[in-house]
Amino acid sequence: MKRRALLLAALPLPARAAMQFPADFGAHPAQGIEWWYLTGLLGDGDNAPPRFGYQLTFFRLPGPAPADHPSGLAAKQLLLGHVALSDLGARKQRHAQRLLRALPGTVQTLTGDCDVKLRDWTLKRSGDGYRAAFNGPGFALELNLSTAEAPLLQGEAGLSRKGANPEQFSHYYTRPQLTTQATLTLDGQRSRLAGRSWLDHEWSDQYLGDTAGWDWLGINLHDGRALTLFQLRRKDGSRDWAGGSLRTPGQADRSFAPEEVEMTPTRHWTSPATGARYPVEWRLKSPAGEMLLATYFDVQEIDARHSSGLVYWEGASQLFDLQKRPLGAGYLELTGYAGRPPLP
Repeated sequence: MKRRALLLAALPLPARAAMQFPADFGAHPAQGIEWWYLTGLLGDGDNAPPRFGYQLTFFRLPGPAPADHPSGLAAKQLLLGHVALSDLGARKQRHAQRLLRALPGTVQTLTGDCDVKLRDWTLKRSGDGYRAAFNGPGFALELNLSTAEAPLLQGEAGLSRKGANPEQFSHYYTRPQLTTQATLTLDGQRSRLAGRSWLDHEWSDQYLGDTAGWDWLGINLHDGRALTLFQLRRKDGSRDWAGGSLRTPGQADRSFAPEEVEMTPTRHWTSPATGARYPVEWRLKSPAGEMLLATYFDVQEIDARHSSGLVYWEGASQLFDLQKRPLGAGYLELTGYAGRPPLP
């Protein structure tokens, strides 16, 4: 791995980081970890106040069976899924998880284009967008997502640094500002909803190194911009690395260097279920300006110990200016506060 990373660092950037679409919409089974991460806010119309937030995440990992195993039933790849629905009015979150070995036609991540299936949890690229479906305790959600914009390549043309060590990087792109039409069935009641969504697709062989966890946010702003910010933390709580990006309509996408990003927690919440203490309100500073972030409600902790082994906070959040005027909405993710993420 060290020799490979040094060779990559010596190559011209296009040779080591350029992405090829539609192939890179699909799976990369030779990589050590990969995920497709879809979140959004939904209301009675695209410009109406949101009533629900949702998360659909698929993880692909190499399985215990060797890649050249002759049996089609061998666990050569594993597929994990986390789903959640946040009811903003009721201040209640429902979530579910799955972990299964890959089985053609039933549990699969295809190469060549985005087509992910974990039984009846699905994500597939269609035309200028995607279709997705998933369910959990008392709910089912169907989504049609569209965008005319090209993928936002995070970092350096899609190579996102995660530390000073040249081995710490991921291939990473985002599809922000996805126009979304949804059908939600909640406790037997069916409703049509609309809103905005956000899709991340990331893959890597060496992601965290010695990092103990991360704080990440992806926000669709009301003026059409899209803001990504993240920081990786050491075991003592100090920052190890940071980054992010800003997409502004009509301008070139802008990636942020670590020194351009400040994320300062201003309020914490302690989970009564796990005792983990999460920073749920933030003061943010980046080339996008100074802003405030706050959750719609605090109780959005995900206990996924039966699939990924991870307990983390993942929830719908709002972005404000310093006068607390709303700027946008999206998702905040906090890991490592209830144990180190079990990732490569």
